[in-house]
Amino acid sequence: MQEQCDIGLIGLGVMGQNLVLNMADHGFSVAAYNRTTQKVDDFAAGPAKGKSIMGFYSPGELVKNLKTPRRVMMMVKAGEPVDANIQQLAPLLEKGDIIIDGGNSYYEDTERRIKELEPHGILFMGTGISGGEEGARHGPSIMPGGSRDAWPHVQPIFQSIAAKVGPNNDIPCCDWIGSGGAGHYVKMIHNGIEYGDMQLICEAYSLLREGLALTNEELYDVFAEWNRGDLDSYLIEITRDIFSVKDPKSDRFLVDVIMDRAVQKGTGRWTAESALQLGVPTTLITEAVYARHLSALKENRVRASKLLRGPEGAVAQFRKSVDRDAFIEAVRQALYASKICSYAQGFFQMQAAGEENGWGLHYGDIALLWRGGCIIRAAFLQKIKEAFDRDADLENLLLDPYFNEVVENSQVAWRYVVSTAAQVGIPTPAFSAALAYYDGYRSARLPQNLLQAQRDYFGAHTYERIDEEGVFHSDWMQLRREPGD
Repeated sequence: MQEQCDIGLIGLGVMGQNLVLNMADHGFSVAAYNRTTQKVDDFAAGPAKGKSIMGFYSPGELVKNLKTPRRVMMMVKAGEPVDANIQQLAPLLEKGDIIIDGGNSYYEDTERRIKELEPHGILFMGTGISGGEEGARHGPSIMPGGSRDAWPHVQPIFQSIAAKVGPNNDIPCCDWIGSGGAGHYVKMIHNGIEYGDMQLICEAYSLLREGLALTNEELYDVFAEWNRGDLDSYLIEITRDIFSVKDPKSDRFLVDVIMDRAVQKGTGRWTAESALQLGVPTTLITEAVYARHLSALKENRVRASKLLRGPEGAVAQFRKSVDRDAFIEAVRQALYASKICSYAQGFFQMQAAGEENGWGLHYGDIALLWRGGCIIRAAFLQKIKEAFDRDADLENLLLDPYFNEVVENSQVAWRYVVSTAAQVGIPTPAFSAALAYYDGYRSARLPQNLLQAQRDYFGAHTYERIDEEGVFHSDWMQLRREPGD
């Protein structure tokens, strides 16, 4: 009789295969299944050969060959494929068995699935996984949530295969996030922040390329230098590397022959939609989503470029007069300050969602989970961990002494970069949104008193007063001054 496996995994795409290999490397036996049987055969005969991995041709075979409580992980496309696999698995499982969704599912779908499986005694986990193909193979960031009783049975596997950080490289980038859809919500915010990071880097690139006419070799050197300082991160590192790659077909730099039309899978949009539902100002991430939408209008933009004019000659004049090194440093400072605002917004949104859903999130620990393995991994995240260690109830990262000081010291450069971009006609929606958010958040009084007056005038929507408690309405038509009076 063959020995039963520690865990089963359904979905042998690149992420699924790499997670299986990662688990096997850490001493776990894995049962693998894919709807396409040829993929099972190819995997078993190829990368999985000689490892503690067994391939199966049906969910039933996979389940029969698992230790109890049975742990079945799905790495399939979000939405209907997840529900279809659950429908196949549920009748095969027993009370106390565990289903884990490791894809990018919407958190409300996760909460629905937990409730649907509860009457059957089946535990369900919504688990965010970040790090791409490389992370899945050698150590991702893992964000588990869902049925709390399932966690002790999955913890040894997940924490073994996760990326490790800390002075002794022994702190796993994986820990329990919270009940319900908490794990997938935190992964959604991670992806939203990723949208923001990538857009900010693209805007810095545009300012240096279009504004200063830096070559790709020069851009490589700039990003290499930035990666040795405060901006040390995976995304800055790979951006540096991109500027060194030549296109084998044309001998041009590959980045220069790539179409400027971005695509997306939806998690950034989900972040923006959730922010609107919660009533929190996650403006930078939302602008990053819109920037991708605008980039997708390639044909429209090409037509518009022939008709719409910006400030003629402004870029050429700027290049003649600017101190290149000083401007590069100003862009670096603006990028870091904007990045701080982006993370401040993301954590603020998580706090609002955590409070509304009763998830009991630990924000410093979440920052530590993102310190390694994931796409947004950066030295900067240690500073966020330290901020929440100083004050677990920190209202906004901008109020932490470290981040407050950084933004204060960057303001002159930040404002110079945003205003210069506007003057020469280089679009910087994320830089600008970050600065507008900072200025709005630090303002004790905003012009929305006028907005409330407008709403009350045309719709009797009422308003509050600064000198008296209560809700008021005025007859503006009666009180107004007539034109000419």
